[in-house]
Amino acid sequence: MERSLRAGRLATFAFFALNGFVLGMWIVHIPAIEHRVGISHAVLGWLLLLLGGGAFIGMQLAGPLTDRIGSRKVVPASATLCAAAVVLPGLATNPWALAAALFVFGFGNGSLDVSMNTHAVQVEHGYARPIMSAFHAVFSVGGVIASLLGALTLKLGWSPAVTLGAAALVGLAVMALAAPALLPKEVAERADASAATDTATGAATATGTDTATDTPKAAAKSARKTPSRIWILAALALMLMLSEGVANDWSVLHLRDVLDAPQATAALAYGAFATAMTVGRFLTDSVAARVGTVAVLRYGSALGAVGLATAALSNSVPLALIGWTVFGIGLSGCIPQLFSAAGHADKDAAGANVSRVAGLGYLGMLAGPAVIGPLTHFMPLNATFALPVAFCVIASVAAGTLKPDAEPDAAAGTDAAVEPDAAAGTGAAVETDTMTETDAASAPHGA
Repeated sequence: MERSLRAGRLATFAFFALNGFVLGMWIVHIPAIEHRVGISHAVLGWLLLLLGGGAFIGMQLAGPLTDRIGSRKVVPASATLCAAAVVLPGLATNPWALAAALFVFGFGNGSLDVSMNTHAVQVEHGYARPIMSAFHAVFSVGGVIASLLGALTLKLGWSPAVTLGAAALVGLAVMALAAPALLPKEVAERADASAATDTATGAATATGTDTATDTPKAAAKSARKTPSRIWILAALALMLMLSEGVANDWSVLHLRDVLDAPQATAALAYGAFATAMTVGRFLTDSVAARVGTVAVLRYGSALGAVGLATAALSNSVPLALIGWTVFGIGLSGCIPQLFSAAGHADKDAAGANVSRVAGLGYLGMLAGPAVIGPLTHFMPLNATFALPVAFCVIASVAAGTLKPDAEPDAAAGTDAAVEPDAAAGTGAAVETDTMTETDAASAPHGA
């Protein structure tokens, strides 16, 4: 069981990397595909909404399906569709063909996003400690690899169809190699059952209560409270992913238009943010194991608010770059904690819960340009950053939502586990190796 859990973890890294790589290859080729199809920026913007819409639909369908038949079946199917579909935009020769291609690609990407995050929750159950952030870090690494390879093939004069076709083959090969190591549903269920039995027995012995009587009551109480808690987590994901989208869409323009930085210097704003996000996610799991996932969200969101406010108020390019870097560090571990908490809230509905949180979060990412853009007609760009700063503050205040009501706070002092939050996993500790997330990430790849 220990060996299969470790193999499942490495396979999860591979699928996160696959997703980041395939998505990154599409992003790198957007200008070339736009030119090939012969459309304006405005038309491209509308077509990108189809990609987002397809992703949202894929998320909502893949979540319940994963709960029903298991992530071991849904993840490879979604990865196959996502990898194969990346070549379609490169083959499009007119706007209608590109629209269809982007919808299919988005559907595959959304399906893979939810199913692989659900499997990551399953693996985290077995490890009984936070490991989710490292998966998201490896997704970013996949995107970096894609940007480097994409830049090389563009320099060599390869057509988008050839490059994206090669990317599709790489993605399919990774899927074929990693799929056999994915965990069957019963592995996590055995770990969960063992942990639940041990915990319930210990509690009954200590308090003199009847386990058989108390457990159903606790389960019924949890079932009543889960839906509202999941929607709160989803709302926080929307706010934080909208804030993250602000860095993706507006950080470079902020330095260029507000601070009059040269174009090459302005590009460093997003580079600083993205690098800080990746490094922060590799470090977050060990931090969460020590201080708890609630603290990661609370202080991470607060740090993000300070960083973005610093960038927005700065009259100095170096100070603004520091602000974007701090913003990236602060946000780096927040979204993985929300996904993890949603998946752990109810193992029988992990996929559906993750799809709700990921779906609303993705809508927040898409809404960033739509919200910030119109505001710039009434105020300077840096003034509009007050909205994501406020969202980060709200997330910091509401961080306690990560912790189920039935569990004590880490600060209260419990000797049951290092991590009392839901995101830490409820499974028994079946793996005691000290392999770091960075070491594991170097084995295969990871969103």
